[in-house]
Parts: sequence; structure tokens; C-alpha cells
Amino acid sequence: MHSHVESLQTATTLPLADLSLTGHRFNGLSVIISVMEISIADERWANGQGELQEPGAPSHRAITRVEERLRHNCKEERMLKTLCALIVALVATADEMKDYGIPNWSCDAELMKRSKTFPKSVHSLRPADIDVIAALGDSLTAANGAGAVVNDAVAVLIQYRGLAFGIGGDKSLDEHVTLTNVLRKFNPNLFGYSTGTGSANVWKTAKLNAAIPGAQTDDLVGQAYDLIRRMKDHPEVDYDNSWKLVHIFIGGNDICNWCDHPDVESETKFRDNIGAAVQILKDNMPKTIVVLVGMLDLSLLRSIDKGKYFCDALHTFECPCEREMNFSDEAIREQCKKYMATEQELQDGRFDTTEDFTLVIQPFFEDLNVPPLLPDGEPDLSFFAPDCFHFSAYGHAVVAKTLWNNIMQPVGAKDKTANLTDLSQPLACPDKDCPFIRTTKNSDNCAQYMTPAAN
Repeated sequence: MHSHVESLQTATTLPLADLSLTGHRFNGLSVIISVMEISIADERWANGQGELQEPGAPSHRAITRVEERLRHNCKEERMLKTLCALIVALVATADEMKDYGIPNWSCDAELMKRSKTFPKSVHSLRPADIDVIAALGDSLTAANGAGAVVNDAVAVLIQYRGLAFGIGGDKSLDEHVTLTNVLRKFNPNLFGYSTGTGSANVWKTAKLNAAIPGAQTDDLVGQAYDLIRRMKDHPEVDYDNSWKLVHIFIGGNDICNWCDHPDVESETKFRDNIGAAVQILKDNMPKTIVVLVGMLDLSLLRSIDKGKYFCDALHTFECPCEREMNFSDEAIREQCKKYMATEQELQDGRFDTTEDFTLVIQPFFEDLNVPPLLPDGEPDLSFFAPDCFHFSAYGHAVVAKTLWNNIMQPVGAKDKTANLTDLSQPLACPDKDCPFIRTTKNSDNCAQYMTPAAN
């Protein structure tokens, strides 16, 4: 007999008896369901014709019936609303996962080439010269929930690293935009990108994606050392001679803890933590360009989950600061802006003292103050994973396009407001007059770094 509880486990992809939500653990959800007096354990999944469905393939009618029953019991038993909302969502019907790709994209053939001679300066680095890609960060770089279907909140626990906007290598650019998939158009032999699902310690899938869900900036030093070890331990990386791009995106968890510890989680600590990690890379990792994505304003979460109880409830676990009403939207926004401002100080030249290393900040989130929107002005929840916090596959793809376009823009003239709603802007090609990844120095005077492309 294939019980409802068994089917529910199959549908959610994780054991119901072992569910973790960012530090909060609920053991034995099957017992909780029993407490709710939902007598479904011995019922069969019927397809409406009196026939038994195949295991793991419950019918639409069956799922709807159980969902209605769950809602009824939640109301009648007056259980904790948050928990009921979670369980109801686990058996709600799911829509097709939305994604975004750019088919048949290419640039002028000359711009797609590697340099004629091996670049001696990081400021003369063409996209095709990048041989290795890597990443540091938190759950957004681990891509938690990116491949989750609508309403499957449990799948937010899964790290879909192959879909991550910076380092994901699942699919192709035709189907899913990531920084990796763009760079592979220039260099099909790019190494280090993540594929599939799994944690950071699973080399087969994570590769050089060292991001850890829940990480704060004070975890970056450890990640930096881990990344160095990974590169040195794997012969696929020519550590001393390959040009590397390291993508960093972090800060959400720092802000999420700021409400509880405003004196500790200061903007100077935020800056210094990132700076310390980048300095470790500079001291130990030759031929590297660090691409640091600027801080995201987390006050946007409040506009996203307004009137959406399920998202609002999940944010209680994921980011308590977002639910702390003693801190206004403006207070959270102001603190995020302080983080952004101090982060910019890292681009003051301290990492430009040698020709084989630099840091470039991509500030496209800096002035973003509205979430992606639907035509009716409501937040576009397809941009987000089921928790309305992490990015969906579609969200990662849209962010990746914006990131690439920012990388192609000169320092001092980079867009600071990402338009996550309008996708009409094309994916940028390198500037013919400065066909390099833009840095502080080649943005100031590209002519002195100009080198020819390969024949």
C-alpha cells in the first residue's frame, strides 16, 4: 500500500521526519500530521476512476482533496498557523518551473577571441582569457531553492548550485542565464562551475563554489582558504598560470542578524570582513579578478511578503529582522545603504598594487528599491523560490544577465539600479574600444592596456 504520507515524502524530495529550516528543527512531521487528526495514512491515491496511481504520482484530484482536508484540520484544530501553512503548501499543486535563457547569443567574432598573447595584466583580460571560475558567499550563491517547484517550501533546503547566477553551469545560455554560461560562450573549456544539487563539500557538483548557506561576512575568510585549497588540490587548475574569476555575493545574513545585534553587526565590520577575505586571495591566489556583487536592500522583503501569509511566516525563520516591527522599513534600508557605502571603500586601490590581481564591485543592486513586478503592479513571485526570499531559477537568470551587463560597464559608469522586471535590455557584448573585463584602471585609461586578439 502506498500511503499519503509516503507520497508526501516523495513529492517533497526530503524525508518528512527530518526537516530543517535554517537553524529550527522539526522532528517527525508524520507525527504532527497525525496530531492534526488527518486520517490519510491508510488511504490510497485514487485517480477518480477507482484505480491506484503509481507511487510518487498522485493525481491532481487526490492532491486537491488532501490539501482541502489539511486546510480544514488546520482551522479546526487551531494548530500553529505557520506550521499548517508549511504542510498545506507541501501538497499544493505545482506549476511548471519558469526559467530564462538567451538563445543563439554571440558577439562580433573578434570580441569572442582570447588575447593573442597570454595577458600580463589583469586590466588586459578578455572574457575568453578566463579559464577558471569560483565563488564565495551564502545561500544565494549556493542557490537554495532555485529549482524548487511552486509551493514546495521544503525544497528551499536543497542547494541547486548548478542554477546559481554566478557560478551555475546547468543547461546552456540558450536555456538559463548564468555568468558561467555567458563565459562559456567565450571559452568552452571554462573550469570550476557547479552543476546539479549538493552541499559545498561535494566536489562532483560544487567544484569551486565554496558558498555556505547561512554564512555571514565573518565566514568569508574560512571560505577563501577553502577555495585556495580546492584549487591547489585539483590538477585541473593550473594554479600559477590560469586567469581566474572569483565571484562574491554576501550580506543578507549580516543584515538579518543586525536587528538583534546592531552594535556588533556594524557596517565597518561588514567591510573589514570582506576585505580580509579578498586580501587572503590577493596574497595567495595569483592571476585573479574578484567580482564583488554589491549588497541587496533587504527591506524589499517586506513589500514582497505583504499580505502573503505563507512567505511572511517563512521569513520569521529565515530572517527574523524582516519581521522585527521595532525596526522600520527605512531603518533597515538605511543600514543596508551603510553596508553598501562601506563596501565601496574596498575599491579604493588597496587591491590594485600588482598587475595580476584586482577587485571590481558590481553595484547593480545599490539603488534597487522595488521588487520585480507583474503588469498589475504586484510583486512577481516567479522571481523567487517558494520562500519569497531566495531566487528561483528564473530569478537567478535575470540577476545573472544584470551582473554580466554590469561587468561590461566601466567603473564609474555602472548601472546602480537593476531592472528586474523589463527583460528587453540585451545581453551586452564587450566594448570594441576596450574589449576587456572592466576594472578601475582600464576604465580610467584603456589605451595603455590595449592588446590584440588572437588571429
